[in-house]
Amino acid sequence: MGKIIRAIAEDGSVMMCAIDATDIVSRAEQLHHTSAVVTAALGRALAAGSMMGAMLKGKEDSLTLRIKGDGPLGSIVVVSDSGGNVRGSVGSPVVELPLNAKGKLDVAGAVGRQGNLYVIRDVGLREPYVGQTELVSGEIAEDITNYYAVSEQIPTVCGLGVLVNTDLTVLHAGGFLIQLLPGAPEESIDRLEANVNALPPVTAMLSAGLGPEEICQKALAGFAPQVLDTFPVAYRCTCTRERVEKMLISLGERELQSIIDEGEDINVECHFCDRTYQFTVEQVRRLMAQAK
Repeated sequence: MGKIIRAIAEDGSVMMCAIDATDIVSRAEQLHHTSAVVTAALGRALAAGSMMGAMLKGKEDSLTLRIKGDGPLGSIVVVSDSGGNVRGSVGSPVVELPLNAKGKLDVAGAVGRQGNLYVIRDVGLREPYVGQTELVSGEIAEDITNYYAVSEQIPTVCGLGVLVNTDLTVLHAGGFLIQLLPGAPEESIDRLEANVNALPPVTAMLSAGLGPEEICQKALAGFAPQVLDTFPVAYRCTCTRERVEKMLISLGERELQSIIDEGEDINVECHFCDRTYQFTVEQVRRLMAQAK
């Protein structure tokens, strides 16, 4: 199971969230049978979405992160609850690309360098909040940083990383979000900038045995960080047969009648966990009665 820690500087100038998402990304790879570069891209998005979801205040709140670039991967969709439990899907699970100029998996090439990032927060209001920014690199961490700066005017640093084994399993995955809080003095900004510039890559820290707590201590050196909370997070799909039934009912009488007229059982597959729900013609007929 993954782990998130949230911490704040003693003087209240900086807040940070860090995650070990290795188990989460491993589960996603097992479910979606992703190629290495897609595992890296989806894994980064899952780690980011989990941390962003964990920052929500209401117990029933949820956050959806959607990344739509012009690369061969297609869209990435990640949904998180306020406990940081997350699920995700990707347009094309298998993409093969050469390594980039740094000899790393070419996440930007798979995602695309042009496109949009969407953040949808459902906090129980009549309409969810939707924020949108253009992609700046397709590397995901930089795009998250840009989203907070442009859409929410919150100075933020995001670091994400996924290390994939040669057999396509996940060795390490995780990340961090650091945000300056209102009223942060100039010296705090300078110290944080120096700390961030000195940080090794996320996967290097995880490979060295650092957990979320140690990553927070390293990033917030000199700030006397205080731990706010720490809790487990997991890849968790919330689909149920009842929810699928409600979705089918929402299609309306005309669409359901069309399914009935075809005279064959239908299978509805969840894009997040690949679970399949089968409905007979008679079951669809009963659902149509409820749609009237």
